[in-house]
Amino acid sequence: MTDFIIIAVVLALVAAVAAYIIRAKKKGQKCIGCPYSKECASKGCCCGMGEN
Repeated sequence: MTDFIIIAVVLALVAAVAAYIIRAKKKGQKCIGCPYSKECASKGCCCGMGEN
């Protein structure tokens, strides 16, 4: 029974992360998690790379 609960929790976390990524991509974010993802002029992610 414990294994079932652990598996269910892990699957719920994976589903939540996948849903977050899908929603962010539909909103046009290129670099998910970056506060400047919609405003970044570069084609890649500029967060943490000193290329603001």
